[in-house]
Amino acid sequence: MSVKLLSMTSVIAIAATSATAEMNFNRISSFATFANNVDPSAESSSEIISASADGMTLAYSDSPLGVVGFIDITDPKAPVAKGNINVGGEPTAVSIWGDVAMVGVNTSESYTAPSGMLKAYDIKSMSEVASCDLGGQPDSTAIAPDGSFITIAIENERDEDAGDGRTGQLPAGYVVTLEIADGLPVCDSMVKVDVTGLADISPEDPEPEFVDVNAAGEIVVTLQENNHIVVLNKDGDILNHFSAGAVDLDGIDATDERAALVFNESQMGRLREPDGVQWIDGDHFAIANEGDMDGGARGWTIFNKDGSEVFEAGNSFEHAIIQSGHYPDKRSDAKGAEPEGMEFATFNGTPYVFILAERASMVGVYDVTDPSAPVLKQMLPSGIAPEGAIAIPSRGLFVTANEADLVEDGGVRSHVMIYEYQDAPASYPQLTSAGADQLIGWGAISGMVAGDDGMVYAVNDSFYGYQPTIFTIDTNVQPAQITSALPVTRGGHAAQKLDMEGITRDGEGGFWVASEGRTDRMVPHGLYHVNSMGEITEEVALPAELLAVEKRFGFEGVTLIGNTLWMAVQREWGDDPENHVKLVAYNLESKEWGAVLYPKASPDTGWVGLSEIVAHDGFVYVVERDNQIGEAAKIKMVYRIPADQMVPAALGSELPVVTKEAVRDLIPDLKSNNGYVVDKVEGLAIFDDGTAWVSTDNDGVDDSSGETFFWSIGQL
Repeated sequence: MSVKLLSMTSVIAIAATSATAEMNFNRISSFATFANNVDPSAESSSEIISASADGMTLAYSDSPLGVVGFIDITDPKAPVAKGNINVGGEPTAVSIWGDVAMVGVNTSESYTAPSGMLKAYDIKSMSEVASCDLGGQPDSTAIAPDGSFITIAIENERDEDAGDGRTGQLPAGYVVTLEIADGLPVCDSMVKVDVTGLADISPEDPEPEFVDVNAAGEIVVTLQENNHIVVLNKDGDILNHFSAGAVDLDGIDATDERAALVFNESQMGRLREPDGVQWIDGDHFAIANEGDMDGGARGWTIFNKDGSEVFEAGNSFEHAIIQSGHYPDKRSDAKGAEPEGMEFATFNGTPYVFILAERASMVGVYDVTDPSAPVLKQMLPSGIAPEGAIAIPSRGLFVTANEADLVEDGGVRSHVMIYEYQDAPASYPQLTSAGADQLIGWGAISGMVAGDDGMVYAVNDSFYGYQPTIFTIDTNVQPAQITSALPVTRGGHAAQKLDMEGITRDGEGGFWVASEGRTDRMVPHGLYHVNSMGEITEEVALPAELLAVEKRFGFEGVTLIGNTLWMAVQREWGDDPENHVKLVAYNLESKEWGAVLYPKASPDTGWVGLSEIVAHDGFVYVVERDNQIGEAAKIKMVYRIPADQMVPAALGSELPVVTKEAVRDLIPDLKSNNGYVVDKVEGLAIFDDGTAWVSTDNDGVDDSSGETFFWSIGQL
C-alpha cells in the first residue's frame, strides 16, 4: 500500500479567543510508575506526592509495592525514573523538607493493633536517616512552612467489615507533632494530641484523615468519619473545633445502575465528611467533601478557622465535571465524583485551589483571590483516580499522583502527570456541553457524521443503554460544544436494546444508526432509521446469511453512498479469512445485502478492528485500531479505499478484497495530549470541504480517566 500521511497540523489545542491568551495550566508530560519497578508487570501506584526543595525531584508513596518512588523532573517534559526505596511497610504519605523525604509507614498487624513509623530518607543517597515510632497507623503528613516541625494524622482506621462498618472501634486515632532539627525529625520531641470527645459523631473514636499547617504554625485536621474539623498548635493545644456540617444538594444523579445521566434528584442534609484540607491563608482553609461512612457532599467548602462557613460549592463542581464528559455514572448512588485530595499554591500572584475528583479523574482549578467567591478557571484531565497533588510555583509546575493501576485487566497503569503554568490557551477539554441551554451529561461518544455549517452529529454507545442519544456538536467554537442532545425513542420512550456505534444522515433531516449487537445480552445487530424528532421509524434486521456467522463484534460505523448504506464490521465473523473483515452493504431500495472484504493489520498483541466508516469525495475512509492502551498502543490509523472498489458481492459468495491507502497515523495526535495513548478512537466525521474531525470513546468513565479527545486532522 502507498502511504500519504497528513501533516501534523491537527487542531489538538484549544485556540485562544483573543490575541493575548490567559495564563493556563496545561499537561506537558506523564510518568508511568511501573517505570520505577524492577518487575514492570507488578502493580504499583502513585498516591501522595511531594517535591524536593529545588523542585527537581518528585517522591510518591506506592502502597502496593511498599515503596516510595522517585522521579527526576529536571526536564519536566521528559521525567526520568530514579528508582524506589522499600520502606518496610505500607507508605501512607510523604513530605519532603530540603533533601529529606519523611514518610508515614503503616506497620499495623491488625485494625485492633495499629502501629506505624515516621521514616526519613536522604533523597540524594536514597538511604534511611531517621525512624520514629508513632504508636499508631499514620495517614497524612504535613511539614510547617518554616520547616520547624512535622505533623501526622494517626487514623487508626476502622474495620469496615466489623461493627456494621461504623465508627466506635478502638483504639482511637490522634494527631502527632515532632520537631525538625537539622532537617530531621526529632523522635523524642513527639507530642501526642488527644482529639477524642470533640465530635458529635463517635467522639470516643476520632479518625484523623488529613492535616495541613499554616504560616503561623496552626494545624488543621479533618476527622472524616466524624464529620469534624479541629484546629490546634504543635504543642497540642486545641484552638478550635467544629462540625464540618452538611449540604443540601439538588440537580444531581443519585441512582446507580440506571445507565443514564439524569440530574434531577436531591440529597438533603448530606454530611460533608471531608478528606483533603489545605490552608489558603492565615485564616481560611478549604476542604474536599469526599464522604465515607454516611456522607459525601460532592463539592468543596472554605471555612474560616473560627468555624464560620465562607464558601460552599454545592453541585457546581460536579456540574463542571458533567459538562466535561467525566461524570462517573456508576458512582451516582454513592458519592458521585468524590472530591478527595487538594492542593493550594500561588502562581504569579494568583492564589489557586486545586480540587481532585477521584472518580471523575479531573482537577478543578479555582482562583481564590476572594475566598468567599472562588472562580473556576479550568478543568484539567488527570490519570485514573487522582489521589495527591503538589504545586511547584518556583518552576511554574503542578503535579498529580493518580492511584489506579489496571495492570491485572490489561488497562492503563498508574501515572504521575505534570502540568505547566503557561501563557497559552487551555488544551482541555476539547469537547464540552458548557454553555448549552440545559445541563447535558455525555460520554462514550462513538460514531459521528458531519452536518451543515460546522455541526457534527454523534451517538453514545450502550454504556448509556437507557439513554441512547444523538448529540449535536458545534465545531465552530473552541472547545467544540455540545449544543443539544436528542433522545432516541421507540413508542415515546427511550429505545432499548441499542448499542449505537455509527450514524449517518439520511438526506431528509433524519439519520440511519448502526447498532452493534450482542446476542448473549439479547441485543440485536441492526440498522435503525431515526427521524428528526429522534423517533425510530424503521428497523432493519440482519439477513440469515449474516446471522449464521455473526459474532459479538459487529457494526462499527455506517455511511450512505447513493442509495446504499455501508457498515464496517469491527472484527472477523465466522466465515471471514484471518485478518479480513466485512464492509457490509444494504440497498435501501432493493433491500439487498452484500459485502466486500477489508484487509486489516495482523496484531502482535490483542486484536485489531475497524471503528468507523465515512464516504467522501470518491473514497471511503475507515478508522482501524488495536485495542491496546498507553505504550502498548501501535495501531490507530485512518485509511481510505477507492469508492469504485466498493462493489458488493452477494453474501455467501467469494467476496472481493478492497485495497487501502494510509491517510493518517493518529498515535502522534494522541501523544500530543501528553497523557497516555487511549485505546478507543471511534469517531470520524468529514465535512464537504474535506475537513475531518476525530473523536475517542471514554467508556463512560468506567475504568477510564474519562478523557475524550475531539480534534480536527485538517483537510483530507
